[in-house]
Amino acid sequence: MTAALQSHLGGRWVDVPGATVPLVDPTTEAVLGHAPSGAPDLAAAVAHARTRGLPALQELSFARRGELLSAMSKALHAHRDELLDLSTTCGGNTRGDAKFDVDGATGTLAFYAKLAAGLGDARFFVDGEGVQLGRSPKFAGEHLLVPRRGVAIHINAFNFPAWGMCEKAALALLAGVPVITKPATSTALLAHRMVELLVEAGALPDGAFQLLLGSAREVFEHLGAQDVVAFTGSSDTAAVLRRHDCFVRRGARLNVEADSLNAAVLGPDVEPGSETFDLFVREVVHDMAQKAGQKCTAIRRVLAPRATLEAAREALVAEVRQVRAGDPRQREVRCGPVASADQLRDVRAGVERLKACARPLVGDGGRGALVGVTDEKGFFVGPTLFEADDAFAAEAVHRHEVFGPVQTLLPYSGEPDEAARIVALGEGGLVSSVYTDDPEVALRTALGLAPWNGRVNVGSAKVAADSLGPGAVLPALVHGGPGRAGGGEELGGLRGLSLYLQRTALQGYKPLLERIGAGGRRT
Repeated sequence: MTAALQSHLGGRWVDVPGATVPLVDPTTEAVLGHAPSGAPDLAAAVAHARTRGLPALQELSFARRGELLSAMSKALHAHRDELLDLSTTCGGNTRGDAKFDVDGATGTLAFYAKLAAGLGDARFFVDGEGVQLGRSPKFAGEHLLVPRRGVAIHINAFNFPAWGMCEKAALALLAGVPVITKPATSTALLAHRMVELLVEAGALPDGAFQLLLGSAREVFEHLGAQDVVAFTGSSDTAAVLRRHDCFVRRGARLNVEADSLNAAVLGPDVEPGSETFDLFVREVVHDMAQKAGQKCTAIRRVLAPRATLEAAREALVAEVRQVRAGDPRQREVRCGPVASADQLRDVRAGVERLKACARPLVGDGGRGALVGVTDEKGFFVGPTLFEADDAFAAEAVHRHEVFGPVQTLLPYSGEPDEAARIVALGEGGLVSSVYTDDPEVALRTALGLAPWNGRVNVGSAKVAADSLGPGAVLPALVHGGPGRAGGGEELGGLRGLSLYLQRTALQGYKPLLERIGAGGRRT
């Protein structure tokens, strides 16, 4: 048996006591290594972040912190091919899917490094313009955004071990808050190797960035009012976290990204065969296949007007049937396996729930025909497209996220307001799309979707050549969503730093406040 991966805590690599769990290649089920399931000394790890990482980061300006992010990005990019190969081996990703994760990680670090360079020597922000508080202009007020004096605990999901870790870290480190990062166990090999590379490069001050493998439950006992937890995972786990005393009584902050039943709406103006229609079909099916549908932003519900439903069905079925699934190392494969045996069981259970209210058009939740796979090994689910006759009655479609290459086609009248009501049945999501060339349809649909989504993607012929699709999370735009999606926000340029900053109002003599504010960067 190979040795268990180590955590990097307190400035050194440490073994975690207790049992281990095997890490397997989801394509072949070969054992790649072992991860600990026990808990290390988390009190010491938090103390190390407070006493070493926090002062080291907060004595630096934004620009200097940005230089740290740039060093991280370069250290990882120098080993890009190795990390892409590891992503395929431990995550079942195609080469393209691996790039989506690994390049997304280094690209986000580089994006925030560039933003930081423009912030100069400031260590805090002045939020907006000052205000006069009395009859005399000399009595005034200002708002500051200052770094919290705590620790950031980052709990990441299995589907993006590289990007998820680095996008959270970029925000916290730029804000001046040290990080303890906890990757999901099933794909932890990639995150572990990335931290190894950062440690070898000496990219960060001691205590600024620690890696936790094993159980994170104990860490919440050591958190208080200045600390932050950013969690990506299931809404059930998030509900348990929300009840912990560190949030309820001690006032630590919690940011959640959870389940999301994202939707794509075909506008009533879009003619079959048009550029916008083809964009709709292409992006819907791309989201089914990319990372085997294991994206928090993947399209789950596909709405088409009844007037063009038949054409949409035929086009989607034809496109889905072109998706080759199988061994992600094969060049022609677009859809690899899901990441673990547990994930496979969850997807198959979700497919069975959908069968109660929808009929399969392509696939049935089974393995299907696979490229480069000659045995029964691997955690494969073939691309699966369902259709329901009544969008409002298809309860399972709106209640359960099937985290795999599975989508459901739903009819609607073509009215934007009805489309928004159907999307709202998902009770909040990260991103939904409308495909239309009609400005009025775009306006009504986007505004109808906006209260239920953190991001709205408007696809049209004008952007068909440039569109990255709804599944691409961009550091310049907010990532998060209301309701079922967790109610959190990450990224969004400098907006993402707000989780790690405290907004404080100052009031007093205006020249004195101006002198204080001169040391900050006005937003």
